[in-house]
Amino acid sequence: MKPITRKEAYNCDILYATNHEFGFDYLRDNLVYSKEEMVQRPLFYAIIDEVDSILIDEARTPLIIAMPDEDATNLYKEFATISRKFNEDDVEIDLKRNSIILTEKGLEKLNRILNRNIYEENNLLLIHHLEEALKAEFLFKRDKNYVVKDNEVIIVDEFTGRLLPGRRYSEGLHQAIEAKEKVRVQQENKTLATITIQNYFRMYPTLSGMSGTIISSAEEFHKVYNLEALAIPTNKPMIRIDLPDKIFLNENAKFKAVANEIKKRYEAGQPVLVGTISIEKNEILSNLLNRQGIPHNVLNAKNHEREAEIIAQAGKLKAVTVATNMAGRGVDIILGGNPPDEEEASKIKELGGLFVLGTERHEALRIDNQLRGRSGRQGDPGSSQFFVSLEDNLFKIFGSEKISAYINNLNPPEDTSLENKFLSNILDSAQRKVENLNFDLRKHILEYDDVLNKQRQFFYEQRKKFLFASQDELKQLIANLVTNNVSKLLEFYEDFNLLKNFLGQFMELPTDFSSQKEKSKEELSSYLKDYFLKKFEEKFNEGKENFKLLILRVYDFFWMNHLEEMEGLREAVSLRAYGQSDVLVEYKKESHNLFNLMKTNIDYNAFLAILRII
Repeated sequence: MKPITRKEAYNCDILYATNHEFGFDYLRDNLVYSKEEMVQRPLFYAIIDEVDSILIDEARTPLIIAMPDEDATNLYKEFATISRKFNEDDVEIDLKRNSIILTEKGLEKLNRILNRNIYEENNLLLIHHLEEALKAEFLFKRDKNYVVKDNEVIIVDEFTGRLLPGRRYSEGLHQAIEAKEKVRVQQENKTLATITIQNYFRMYPTLSGMSGTIISSAEEFHKVYNLEALAIPTNKPMIRIDLPDKIFLNENAKFKAVANEIKKRYEAGQPVLVGTISIEKNEILSNLLNRQGIPHNVLNAKNHEREAEIIAQAGKLKAVTVATNMAGRGVDIILGGNPPDEEEASKIKELGGLFVLGTERHEALRIDNQLRGRSGRQGDPGSSQFFVSLEDNLFKIFGSEKISAYINNLNPPEDTSLENKFLSNILDSAQRKVENLNFDLRKHILEYDDVLNKQRQFFYEQRKKFLFASQDELKQLIANLVTNNVSKLLEFYEDFNLLKNFLGQFMELPTDFSSQKEKSKEELSSYLKDYFLKKFEEKFNEGKENFKLLILRVYDFFWMNHLEEMEGLREAVSLRAYGQSDVLVEYKKESHNLFNLMKTNIDYNAFLAILRII
């Protein structure tokens, strides 16, 4: 059967696609040069599966279409080499904000390496390359944040554990990671079009969705999308048992206990699904199980092609599946396998159903609940439990001092697990803090994109006037453009001889042009309008599409530059926070000025481009 195109798909009654496909199609539709190339119909309503994953988890990363810009490969490689010379004493890492700066010791080392002080010089280019290289070296880990596959750095989705081919970290971070990993450093990109997930889906007059884990994010759904969250009772009573967390002093003790728990349940025949937060931890546990001789399947972004096959059999007797977050979200793991063996399913129910073992609590409670939710589906028995250690990120980032003091008082043996209300409460508190931080981050991104969104909608509407224009409409639009800009031309070239030289560079002037020298500005303006429109009429009939293409390219060129200037403005105004300025107010005010300047530049340069071809 021949696969249908994206345009054909949009003509179906129901279209199932990822938010990335929808969002990127919207952006591409606003870059096309003929309306026949557009694929999306007008936006009416959207029903989103796993709505919290799409509208919340992925909303921190805007959708961007970019093109290669200047190549700064050597600088990325140079600073990747420099960053390897630093150790943890040379840097100060803020895990909460995912940022890194040099300590005084690190700064002294940098000055010796470069034989200069780039901070005193205020060399923003080199400072930027240094900061991205340090992030790549110390904050972004291979097989956790990204994988290297086929000599390419591919991002791993932190929420689903899936690979995101084609997505790249922005602001040079992706290139810094490529230099760190010594793969080909791809060219920096210049943004052609961008939109946040929030502003894309808020364009739908009717928006809805479903998921098993949205209630804890009800406030954000209401504030950002004006959506109310409603809990619908399960088809059958949920009888899964969620056991209290087991807490260990360190990661080694935790993983030994995890392996022993898996072995005990494997020998009894009970199927086990183990959740890990990264590919790296996924493989550590797999090695432990291999040493204990426990057969198991590994599911992560490196072998995602087998996901359906692995998940289909994860409910069989003695099945052990070690997976990242990608473990078949939204899919029922059927007891007894698929197709189900009723006799085997009955034995598994007697053993307690599918046991879900989490090896680390996630940043968001929803992600924990998604893992737990793989068990106890459709009224089946099941149980879940999280094994955590005081070396896990959540404990490290939040409450470490309280925990240290508390543990010192208890003084437990290293391999002992603690099922402790105080420590569990700290974990719950840490998750709430991280969720609030992430909510603030998404809100911050959205506040800035709301400013750009008004400009984007106006710009796309103006662009579409030319794209959709009939022959007569296009002719009138261009005629207006010409007549409206003659006065600007005369403002630029008040000296008649300069005006004559300028126009003579790219168009044939009328024989009586020199006689207009003594005319008033108004008379000269009227003369030029009549002449330009006459020449335009002659050329337009020869090739109207050339005019349309020309103007659309002018629009795109200045919009691309505007996006770059807006990004630069955002970075610049952020520094004004130190001067007690309201950064967002400053951004709104200055972005308004930039947008007005862009509109003026588009009009005038489109006018000049027309003069060049008439």
